[in-house]
Amino acid sequence: MTYDYDLFVIGAGSGGLASSKRAASYGAKVAIAEGDLVGGTCVIRGCIPKKLMVYGSHFPALFHDAGGYGWKVGQAELDWKYLMTAMNKEVLRLSQMHINFLEKAGVALFQSRATLLDPHTIEVGGRQVTADKILIAVGGRPSKPDIPGIEYGITSNEIFHLKEQPKHVAIIGSGYIGTEFACILRGLGCEVTLIFRKGLILNGFDEDIRTGIQEGMINHGIRIIPNTMLKAVERMPQGLKLALSGEQQETITTDMLLVATGRIPNIDGLGLEHAGINLVPSPVEGHGYATTNAIAVNEYSQTSQPNIFAVGDVTDRMNLTPVAIGEGRAFADSEFGNNRRVFSHETVPTAVFTTPEAATVGLTEAEARQKLGDDGVKIYRTRFRPLFYSLTGTQERTMMKLVVDSNTDRVLGAHMVGDNSAEIIQGVAIAVKMGATKKDFDATVGIHPTVAEEFVTMR
Repeated sequence: MTYDYDLFVIGAGSGGLASSKRAASYGAKVAIAEGDLVGGTCVIRGCIPKKLMVYGSHFPALFHDAGGYGWKVGQAELDWKYLMTAMNKEVLRLSQMHINFLEKAGVALFQSRATLLDPHTIEVGGRQVTADKILIAVGGRPSKPDIPGIEYGITSNEIFHLKEQPKHVAIIGSGYIGTEFACILRGLGCEVTLIFRKGLILNGFDEDIRTGIQEGMINHGIRIIPNTMLKAVERMPQGLKLALSGEQQETITTDMLLVATGRIPNIDGLGLEHAGINLVPSPVEGHGYATTNAIAVNEYSQTSQPNIFAVGDVTDRMNLTPVAIGEGRAFADSEFGNNRRVFSHETVPTAVFTTPEAATVGLTEAEARQKLGDDGVKIYRTRFRPLFYSLTGTQERTMMKLVVDSNTDRVLGAHMVGDNSAEIIQGVAIAVKMGATKKDFDATVGIHPTVAEEFVTMR
């Protein structure tokens, strides 16, 4: 049978863009559909605008620290509207850049939402097209718990478009989004209250990262309310009234509520049932939270329908931009490049752009002990005040940690809390991925004086 396209990609986010361009480079006839701005979550309402806000939030601390080095800095004032405008202008520029890349690669772009009619037919922009293979890369969307009044809360989708700076922000959720925006908004001058169900933030990360960031957030003036859930939200003349349950049961009044309780696969309205695509439960725990579904795939990102594939957050495997890109390129190489391969989800580095920042690669201490037993794991850890702060009077601490296999001496995990953690761990991740031993780290000469040298001098 003759098809309109060799590959049709639904979703022009990180995974969809990477796979479509890679497939086209192999000579495939490719089309991609996107009902929103081209670029996906990362470019439009995730990594990029968030990191720009992170940068903006650091300036008050830099102004303060400059005094320790003899600089006299005058009264600083944030122009919120300017920041929002400049940030969103950059987002639009990047979106257009990706459109240009698609055009250069020879990928046809449908700027419309696409739905499946059957395993080979897609409806897009009021017409029907066919494809030999289909890739679903529609990502995820914010999830809100079913709590009375939750409609008054905003999500990470809306926070980049606030016309006015809120004075007091309450945030529920303590994952990447909740903790990062707590620090961003605090750095920009807002009063911030973080409410979450666990005893520590960032569930799943190494314990030293969790405690290090949480202590740093408290030191920076963020109010932390752990072991507590939001029961209801009520709009009042003075703001939003939040009713809480659990360890803290007081009522809080805030200007804005940010709901950062996770993201779920964006599968609604795709027509998956018309194509015979199986789903897998993707549970979200806690009161008011529903169980959702993700697209089930095998190690080659193939769904239950042999010619249909899925990558990125819609599969709910490891929801990180570089992972979606890696999965998309592995798919394209396997199906169009005569290079059948699997993308490895092991030893993937990641960062949390809080203040203090953190980054990690490999196994946590808890994971290593569960796998090898207490005697099979050796921990190297250091905590110190970086040289930069010796003249500023600021009480900032850095934590660095290596998790090592006692039997093989292999470094299983590296974790850091402190300035430039992401930049430092990116380099360390190469060594961890290659299977470097602690002896290899010890044999590496440190660059002095730097923070990063501590990774090769820990004893």
